[in-house]
Amino acid sequence: MDNSILKSHLEKVATGVFDNRDEGSVYVAQQIASLIKEKNKLNKPTLLGLATGSTPLLVYKELIRIHREEGLTFKNVITFNLDEYFPMAPEDSHSYHMFMWESFFAHIDIDSSNVHIPKGTLSLQEVEAYCLAYDSKIQSLGGLDIQVLGIGRSGHIGFNEPGSLPTDRTRLVNLNRITIDDASQDFGGAENVPTKAITMGVKTILQAKRIFLLAWGNGKADVVRQAAEGAMTADVPASFLQQHSDCLFVLDTMAASRLSRFETPWLIGECEWDSKMQKKAIIWLSKQSGKPILKLTESDYKTWGLNALLKKFGSAYDLNIETHNILQQTITGWPGGKPGSDDKTRPERSEPFPKRVLVFSPHPDDDVISMGGTLIRLAEQKHEVHVAYQTSGNIAVFDDDALRFTDFAKAFAHKFGVSVDQFDALHKDITSHLVANSGNGNAYDKVLSVKGLIRQGEATAACRYSGVKEENIHFLDLPFYETGNVKKKPLSSADVDIIVDLLRRVQPHQIFAAGDLQDPHGTHAVCLKAIFEALKVVKSDDWASDCWVWLYRGAWQEWDIEDIEMAVPISPDELMKKRKAIFKHQSQKDEPVFPGKDKREFWQRAEDRNRATARLYDQLGLTEYEAIEAFKRYVF
Repeated sequence: MDNSILKSHLEKVATGVFDNRDEGSVYVAQQIASLIKEKNKLNKPTLLGLATGSTPLLVYKELIRIHREEGLTFKNVITFNLDEYFPMAPEDSHSYHMFMWESFFAHIDIDSSNVHIPKGTLSLQEVEAYCLAYDSKIQSLGGLDIQVLGIGRSGHIGFNEPGSLPTDRTRLVNLNRITIDDASQDFGGAENVPTKAITMGVKTILQAKRIFLLAWGNGKADVVRQAAEGAMTADVPASFLQQHSDCLFVLDTMAASRLSRFETPWLIGECEWDSKMQKKAIIWLSKQSGKPILKLTESDYKTWGLNALLKKFGSAYDLNIETHNILQQTITGWPGGKPGSDDKTRPERSEPFPKRVLVFSPHPDDDVISMGGTLIRLAEQKHEVHVAYQTSGNIAVFDDDALRFTDFAKAFAHKFGVSVDQFDALHKDITSHLVANSGNGNAYDKVLSVKGLIRQGEATAACRYSGVKEENIHFLDLPFYETGNVKKKPLSSADVDIIVDLLRRVQPHQIFAAGDLQDPHGTHAVCLKAIFEALKVVKSDDWASDCWVWLYRGAWQEWDIEDIEMAVPISPDELMKKRKAIFKHQSQKDEPVFPGKDKREFWQRAEDRNRATARLYDQLGLTEYEAIEAFKRYVF
């Protein structure tokens, strides 16, 4: 936790910044556990306001551990949940009632009569009275001791969407389009997400004695900054927490990254001017002033509050030259290293050449979407390129595609007389399930197998087009992913062992892995953790001492330019070739099952992002390229 500043002068609410969500979650769980213990000694109940969703899951996991291993009892705990979709039956797999019991209540000794979750089965006529009673019961028991919150991209807390006021009590609300889009993956499409919910109001939340707002990942960074540093406004309901006397924003470093003390610490106060901070500040100055780095003047440094940097390091000329050279040296057309060259100022070493390169792809298309140009370049430069697809990606295929390919397999068998009777029986089995269970094909393992084969075929075609040999394509099908639904199993030793085995077979000189943690609870994060755990296991192997790891970002974000350590230029022709490699993934074309919050197709997102990176290098005064793919080195 960053204890140096818990509240800068720009932050209007206290913030605790932890290295990762695990540490932040343990901190909150320990605070809750300590309160429960204190009140248990006094034989007084503890009232907890609880949130759902992925954000508080590790808090609940830690409380379960404390209950089991340290004997913490919840018999005197009373809980009130923030919200529930409306209408929603408690036994529905999407209900918050089901979520809370599966994730928390079923694993502790809480009395079920002490659990309160808004009812999603009320008639409209019953809602108002029910909501009044919900608030009244909280107050009659002495009020919430602790309220746990997440924060939505719209700035909502609970389901208090933009437009909510600090005078609002528990009520029925209409859900914001952003909220519906964010929930669409869990519901298999935005059209299946309820448009209403019952939620505690902002006033109800603010009456809690103590509040913890949790936020993890880059995706929450902008809204966290608005809520913590911006004005109190109904446009960002979480900003009303600024008026609470005991509220703490519990953040990981990514969620805190846009706070001024991290993004522009030189504007807050004294700053530690190491090389990274120097580069960050000068890039920022170039953007603010609209000038290329080499045209920055001492007057620019002083105008924009960087006098301290000038004083410490000397003239603007020297600072400009040094920073420009550092950025210039990140650019290379040889991502595997240029043989026979002086590599002192190059991002990758020149030897050995050619290298064994292992590209990890969380889903069967992340490789070409995120680093397709680099992948093609590595193959063209004669490196031994391997691609490892960590998950099957089977749930991201429409049932209609599974039906179409099953029809094709039957026609293929008939055309060539291959075990026709057996094919017919299998075809009937799969198609009858798809017809009888419209929109729920993933419930059947044979349908999932068909979908997995579809994605394997697409990935193989994309690799073949990119120059990767078929014998170097590896489908790992990590077990954690194979649940048939969005919710996955925890990462296990079985997942890590599969990666360890592959690493020891390939013994790569160079690894590329997805470092895209936009959704810190998504597949990318789990896949990256599996790689990191595997690298710990093989670290002492002889080959590992000569292996470098490069992290790429996915379709949703790019590295901040000060973090980029290798920038691979992509020509117009290469960008088109990358696009065609992405097109090989036909099941993800036009309208993928899980499009995310961005409605552009994956190839459009990738090209826009790559062009934006090149444009930024150009604006800073570097060589102008059509597009750039960017990487950051990870040292294990």
